[in-house]
Amino acid sequence: MNTPDELVTADVDLKELDYSALSQNIHSFLNSLDKNGESRLPQLAYLATRHAIRQLQLPPGQTVLEREMAEILGMSRTPVREALVRLEMEGWVRLIPRRGFVVAPIIADDLQQIYEVVEALDGIAGSLAAKRATPEELDKLDHLIEEQEKALASEDLLAWTDLDEQFHQLIVDLARNPRLRGVMDSQSDQLYRARLYTIKLRPEPTRSIMDHKAIVSVMRAAEPDAARSMLQSHRYRARSEILQIIRSMS
Repeated sequence: MNTPDELVTADVDLKELDYSALSQNIHSFLNSLDKNGESRLPQLAYLATRHAIRQLQLPPGQTVLEREMAEILGMSRTPVREALVRLEMEGWVRLIPRRGFVVAPIIADDLQQIYEVVEALDGIAGSLAAKRATPEELDKLDHLIEEQEKALASEDLLAWTDLDEQFHQLIVDLARNPRLRGVMDSQSDQLYRARLYTIKLRPEPTRSIMDHKAIVSVMRAAEPDAARSMLQSHRYRARSEILQIIRSMS
């Protein structure tokens, strides 16, 4: 039986982290931010490090060295340390004695709890969006589906995963409920990390595209109960696939 502390780590040599690629990824992300809204150094360090973990640039089990992160970010170690303490409180990293901060593992039991919350909230978002979204806004969902089909045709699973995230995030936006958005934001990045980690081990996501088309269809028909049910079923199926893979790796 798996224990809660069993680790799932990426298939990489953790001693050979590509700091050049990490630096490029982080600076690209920082350049995309609204610097007027995110100007404090600890906040920038927090956002950049969390992004690197989310994107698996810092994989599960990887030691996060304050010195290297400070050099990459072009700041002192103090804001980096503040960022890592915050990330530890949120469950993104762990402080290991004599080793320092380490990227948290992907643990099946934790992931299941997150999915249970997100499934319910996704259903609420779909129900509200079915009532509130305009036809033009629903067209944006159709466009994302078209882009997903292109990504799948070119076997670009990383692009497909990013588009999948955009699809679900847009539905939450169309619910027009800032409190719902706040709660979802606190959970969705952990799910994204797990989805990205397992995407090449899962079945080809053609079923997900079919689900997305059906979801948009019932939203256009202004059927909130159907949208709720379909989104929850969609998330449940993804949860089952991902958890099966994570548990098999333990």
